[in-house]
Amino acid sequence: MAKHDIPVGPGATDGFYGSFGGSFYPERASAALTELADAYGRLRTSTPFLEQLSRVRATFQGRPTPIHHLRRLSAATGGAQIYVKREDLNHTGAHKINHCVGFALLAREMGKSRLIAETGAGQHGVGLAAAAAYFGLECEIHIGDTDNVKVALNVSQMELLGARVVSTGAGQSALKEASDAAFTSYLRNHETALYAIGSAIGPHPFPMIVRDFQSVIGTEARAQFTALTGGPPDHVVACVAGGSNALGIFSAFTADLDVRLHAVEPLGRSAAPGQHGATLTYGRPGRIHGSDTLVLQDGNDQPLPVSSIASGLVYPGVGPEMAMLVDTGRVGVSTVSDAEALEMFVRLARLEGIIAALESVHAVHHATRLAAELPSDQSVLVNLSGRGDKDAGAVLELVLPARDDESRG
Repeated sequence: MAKHDIPVGPGATDGFYGSFGGSFYPERASAALTELADAYGRLRTSTPFLEQLSRVRATFQGRPTPIHHLRRLSAATGGAQIYVKREDLNHTGAHKINHCVGFALLAREMGKSRLIAETGAGQHGVGLAAAAAYFGLECEIHIGDTDNVKVALNVSQMELLGARVVSTGAGQSALKEASDAAFTSYLRNHETALYAIGSAIGPHPFPMIVRDFQSVIGTEARAQFTALTGGPPDHVVACVAGGSNALGIFSAFTADLDVRLHAVEPLGRSAAPGQHGATLTYGRPGRIHGSDTLVLQDGNDQPLPVSSIASGLVYPGVGPEMAMLVDTGRVGVSTVSDAEALEMFVRLARLEGIIAALESVHAVHHATRLAAELPSDQSVLVNLSGRGDKDAGAVLELVLPARDDESRG
C-alpha cells in the first residue's frame, strides 16, 4: 500500500455488506448520491488529494494520536493490561474530525460551498464546523431540541466557529430526527452543498466514505501498538451506535483472526424496549436512512424510541458494515448501562486523569470486565473516541447528590 492510500474495504463498489447496505432513497436523491460516489471513487486513490488530507491531519488535527497504557486502572482491575487510543486528543476533542476534514476537502474538490450535517453529542458538529472554517466553507448543523440543551457547550462552539445551528423538535428530538432534517436539507441544496454524514450509516456511498476516512485510527493503532509491545493487541474494544469510531479502529484488525473485536452498546436504563440503544443486541433487520441494516423497531416496523445517557449513542440503527461484521461473528457484542458508564466516567478521571466522553467510557467499562477475566500477559486496546468536557457538568449533577447523601449518612 502506498503511503497515502486509503485502505479499500468491503462494499467499495456496490454498497452492500452481505445482506446489509444499499441505497434506498427516492429517485430525487439519485443524482446527488451518484455524483458523490463518482467523485469519491476518483479521489480516494488520488495522490494529491491524499497528500493534502495527510497534511491537514498532521498540522490542523494533530495526528497521529498516541496510545496510552492505563496502568492504574489496569492494576485496580487485575488481569490483562488496558490501553487506549487517544482520539480525544484530536483537535475539537473526538474522532469525528477524521471524516469531517475528509468531507470538507471532498466538498472543495467537488466545487461545493456548504457542508450540511446532523449531530447528537455535538462532537461531529464541532468537528465539521472547524473543518468548514479551515477550508472556507459554509456550515449547517442540525440537532434535536433535546440534545441542543444537553450539549449546549458544543452548540456554542459550533456557532463560534461560524456554523448555522438548526434545532428540530420532531419525534424524540434526538439524533435520528436531526439526521432526517439534515438529509432533507441536503436534497434541497445538493447542487451547492455536500452532506457530511456523522457516522458509517445511510445510503451508499456514505458508509464506505466514513469507514475509509476513519481507518486512520486503526492504521496508526496497529503500528503504534506493535512498536510498543512487539505485536498486535489481543482484544480491541469500541463503543457503537452508528459505528464510525469502531469501524475506524477495527478496520486494521478484521483480517487478523487472532485479535478479538468487541462492540459495546448502550443498555441505557434497562433492557426494556425504548429504554436503551442496543441495536446489535435487540434489533432486527429493517431499513433506516436509506440502508438495510439492523434496527430497533416496534411491531409495526417503526423505529423505537432510544435512550442513553450518552447523546452520541442515541440512534435506533447501526451502520451496515457493522451489522455484517456482527452477523458473521467477527465482532462480539456487549452492553453497558447508564449507571455503569457514569461510574466509569468518574473512575477514569480519578485514577488516570482523563475526562472521557460518556460514549467512550461505555467501551472502557467493558474493557475492565474483559481484562478481569484474562491473564496478565494479555492486552486490551480501547478506542477512546472523545473527551468528556461536554458531559462533566451533567455527570457531576447526577453523582454528587448521591455522594453528599452518603457523607451525611
